[in-house]
Amino acid sequence: MSDPAALERVRRHCLELPETSERPSHGAPTFFVRKRVFVMFHDDHHGDGRLAVWVPTPPGQQAGLVAAAPAAYFVPPYVGHRGWVGVRLDAGLEWDAVAGAIEEGYCLVAPKAVVARLAAR
Repeated sequence: MSDPAALERVRRHCLELPETSERPSHGAPTFFVRKRVFVMFHDDHHGDGRLAVWVPTPPGQQAGLVAAAPAAYFVPPYVGHRGWVGVRLDAGLEWDAVAGAIEEGYCLVAPKAVVARLAAR
């Protein structure tokens, strides 16, 4: 399934956000704001056939996204019980929806002072 262009697009967007870094975690490219994870990139995670990012969502949002668009959103293993959502990059979503999910996840885990810097840009 490998799609290097998808990873590059996600990487570029994540690393444009203040105080972010990338390092592998559990074998996947993972993006951090300071020491907190806000995006995990998965390409066929354990053979699931999905090209996706996993991101945290506000309380109650995960179920609504999955119910409204199950072809595009899913409950990921390991972090789904904490409200994270999988956003499929291979489901025809507009990039703005993916970028919005990334930014929302960032804002949920970043310190308030760092989020304020993002809003001031």
